Amino acid sequence: MKNTLFYLLTLILSTTTVYSQITIQNTQTPANLVQNVLLGFGVTASNITINGNPGNANVVQGNVTYFDAAGTTFPIPNGVLLTTGNGIAAIGPNSQGSFTDNNPATPIVSYDADLNSIASATVTNGVVLEFDFIPSGDTILFNYVFGSDEYPEFSPSSYNDAFGFFLSGPGFAGPYQFGAVNLAVVPGSTTPVTINNVGPSSNTAYYVNNLNGAAYGNAIEYDGTTTLLSANASVQCGQTYHIKLCIANVGDQAYDSGVFLQANSFASEAIEISVAPTVAGDTSVFEGCTSADITFIRPISQSGDTLIVNYTVGGTATMGTDFANLPNPVVFLPGQDSVTLTINPFADGIPDNGEFIIFTATTISSCGDTLVSTGILYILDSIIVTIDDHDTIVPCVNDSILLSAFATGQFGPFTYVWQDGQTGTSAYFPTVSPGPTGSIDYIVTATNSCGYSGTDTVTLTLNQTLIIDSILTGPATCDPNGYATAFVSGNTGTIQYMWSGPTPDTTTMYPNASVITNLGGGWYNLTISDNVCMVSDSAFVDTEDVPVADFTANVTGGCSPLSVVFTNNSQNSNTYFWDFGNGNSTVTNDLNNVTQTFVTSSVVQMVASNGVASCNDTVSLAISISICGCTNPIALNYDSTATIDNGTCILPIVPAPIIVNIPNIITTNGDNNNDIFFLELINVETLDLVIINRWGEVVFEEKSANPGWDGKNKGGDPVKDGTYFYKYEATGFNGDILTGHGFVQVVTE
Repeated sequence: MKNTLFYLLTLILSTTTVYSQITIQNTQTPANLVQNVLLGFGVTASNITINGNPGNANVVQGNVTYFDAAGTTFPIPNGVLLTTGNGIAAIGPNSQGSFTDNNPATPIVSYDADLNSIASATVTNGVVLEFDFIPSGDTILFNYVFGSDEYPEFSPSSYNDAFGFFLSGPGFAGPYQFGAVNLAVVPGSTTPVTINNVGPSSNTAYYVNNLNGAAYGNAIEYDGTTTLLSANASVQCGQTYHIKLCIANVGDQAYDSGVFLQANSFASEAIEISVAPTVAGDTSVFEGCTSADITFIRPISQSGDTLIVNYTVGGTATMGTDFANLPNPVVFLPGQDSVTLTINPFADGIPDNGEFIIFTATTISSCGDTLVSTGILYILDSIIVTIDDHDTIVPCVNDSILLSAFATGQFGPFTYVWQDGQTGTSAYFPTVSPGPTGSIDYIVTATNSCGYSGTDTVTLTLNQTLIIDSILTGPATCDPNGYATAFVSGNTGTIQYMWSGPTPDTTTMYPNASVITNLGGGWYNLTISDNVCMVSDSAFVDTEDVPVADFTANVTGGCSPLSVVFTNNSQNSNTYFWDFGNGNSTVTNDLNNVTQTFVTSSVVQMVASNGVASCNDTVSLAISISICGCTNPIALNYDSTATIDNGTCILPIVPAPIIVNIPNIITTNGDNNNDIFFLELINVETLDLVIINRWGEVVFEEKSANPGWDGKNKGGDPVKDGTYFYKYEATGFNGDILTGHGFVQVVTE
């Protein structure tokens, strides 16, 4: 039944914007996840167990994992994920509506009385995470999102996957074990959050549809989730409480569900100080280069009030001297959970590397306890910029030599300035000194984005005698009859000539010689080498006297018959081939005007040539002719006819649309025989074809010259065998409309 409902549901899915996926890390034990991920300030935890066993809390569990939603649209950035199946099944995209990953199998938790009390059927597999905790304040609060593949087709149903946050301890006398209360309830009520209680048909304000990634793109697999919810309760500070966080499948072990718990949100009272350098990393910044954000964070449980926090600044760096004065105290307005101050250390030029700043905030909890939070920031003096100078030894140089240098260090990209003002990692130096042999140093300075610089020299060592003095070229016409000649001196031993250029046949056209002939126009490169040296140069072979075809008409349109005079403006030509498009053509050998008469619209073409077969140029011009002298003048296209009857232009009669044949069966088995359902048409300009299944759902619709249906629904999936209803509306070239309908049988075998 589940598979059938899912199949029907996928027929209406549509595509959505693609985003990143969440990541799942199954490397931390449940105890580590509680202590290092889930807990925030003002709470200490102990006696952590999994499914009633404290030993399991120190063993990695497949359905107690860490998740990271960075780069996605999921509302919780990271935290702990509890799932019925294995946690990796929560990774998106939402590719199917029945996803289950229970291999290896997750534990059966049907023993838990509290889960059974909020479920509508038998509890099966899942996880129960429990621990004791002591709050430093009078409130405990954490954020969560519940998601499931049971949504939306089994909400409500007997498959009521359930979860709960059962809190017990001083001051509680609830209906669950040990007087616990369930914190996972619909806001403003005592109704537990389950598949049946929050979904597309109940408490819809707290339900998020994620079919085909509608809400979260590729982030998660689950078909639906709750909105971001908070679990909170009033507690007695300093007392020991017990909480049980659990989730389970109900009625079966399929269609995974999970609850996402926000990192550091399980908190009570205390001010957290977070030091986050914007670039440097760790807890360090560089003078005059990078900055750091000092963020004061208060517990979510206190976000409804105005809070004033005084703090102290200590360490070896001095406010006002090493960095700008900061406001003190910091003020949290109602609803504001963090305040950020920015530190931009001054570049004072004093060698005092290793300075640091200590921020200390002190608050008094509702229990009267003094809570101290600190943050430390280190200030570094300068950034070392090192240059890899790429010293170069070359036996020879042609017109110039390319030198390169690459800087390493922090805070790129780097800018480069060479001694002659050139910029970039590489620079050409055309003049070599002290002469054809010897060495010379070129100075380059690299500067990073903060203004810190490094300087080095690039040494060039030369031993040059071979030189290309010049390359003489002769132009080419349309035929490849250009040439190039190289003049070389200073060789040691035999010279080898290596030419390259635009002519395809390099074997016959470019011999090992100082002269190459029969060249077309373009750039030609020459590399010569002797016993010790290799140099290169290039030259351009120009083209000349290429025919240019051009003509104009005294008029380009008018009433039939129309006399048109053509003026020949061609260049570098002596023969002209005219095709007037009206059945007439001629050849002329001069630039004299030519005249033609037109009764229908035509395209006139002229080819100009200089007498060489491959040397010509072509140009065209359209002449538009209309029937005049009637009440409704019309344009005469190249292939249309018309007559005049008593002053009225009469066009040929266009027949009405005709449907010749409609198949009553298609076989979509991929053998390319009768795989497509289409209508055979005559005199039809457009056809609107609609295919409907027996439930009245449109599975195909297209309007075109001749649409065809390949037996797939709008989602691209093949439809099932059976009978489908079709209807059509055919529009003829004369505007007449023909409609019809019928049935077609689909066979996939």
